[in-house]
Amino acid sequence: MNGYANQSEKWQENIRTAARWVAEADGLLITAGAGMGVDSGLPDFRGRNGFWRAYPPLERLHLDFESIANGEAMRRLPRICWGFYGHRLELYRRTEPHEGFHILRRWAEGMAHGAFVFTSNVDGQFQKAGYDEERIVECHGSIHHLQCTKHIWPTDDFQPEVDMATCKLKNDLPRCPYCHETARPNVLMFNDYGWLDRRTALQEIRLDDWLARTKRRVVVEMGAGKAIATVRRFSERTGPRVVRINPTDFKIASQIGIGIQGGALEVLRAIDTVDRDR
Repeated sequence: MNGYANQSEKWQENIRTAARWVAEADGLLITAGAGMGVDSGLPDFRGRNGFWRAYPPLERLHLDFESIANGEAMRRLPRICWGFYGHRLELYRRTEPHEGFHILRRWAEGMAHGAFVFTSNVDGQFQKAGYDEERIVECHGSIHHLQCTKHIWPTDDFQPEVDMATCKLKNDLPRCPYCHETARPNVLMFNDYGWLDRRTALQEIRLDDWLARTKRRVVVEMGAGKAIATVRRFSERTGPRVVRINPTDFKIASQIGIGIQGGALEVLRAIDTVDRDR
């Protein structure tokens, strides 16, 4: 008897269905939002209070997530914005992906076409967990890349020093190695007309090719919210076998897939247990 016996009969039925879909699939499409990183200890900034608990100086400045992760704010308040993004960059560099990333990789290894990832997360956790860089779409870009108005390059040489008492970058603002223009993260912000999407566009071309080759794929969606529904809509377009995993917003039309309430790691472990016992 596994540790999920106290869950409802419907929950367990959906877990068994998800395990069967995984076993029958020729490709695993992993779609992930901010909730995917919670089990690794990453904040999801749910609500203003959650954001301000992580960044108290920004509360004193009345800057919420949408106000600081903002193209106009990056132009007006570069040191504060880079304090926020610099801290996040170092946080993501230090964070180790949770076990769920590795469960998904193992499932995909037994499939004819392996896995492809579509994520709104900019944290680079899938790459860190060993996923093929050529099989990941980062639809909102990557904090591990910088850009000016023309060029995109990796952040490898940028080591931000942030004063967390003020949320300001202490060292020099990063600059483009080609034109010396002040750099910004290569991520899609709110009110952002300057994001360079070339990396993401190339990633999407590779995904389209993979989708065309899969005939019995299963979509496993984790931690994708409704506020910015890019990942949820993409999952639904690429169904019909969508496994939606979410602690709160887990409902999905029955003709598209099944919804399972819970965190990513908890539910992946439950599906994996059924799969091993088949």
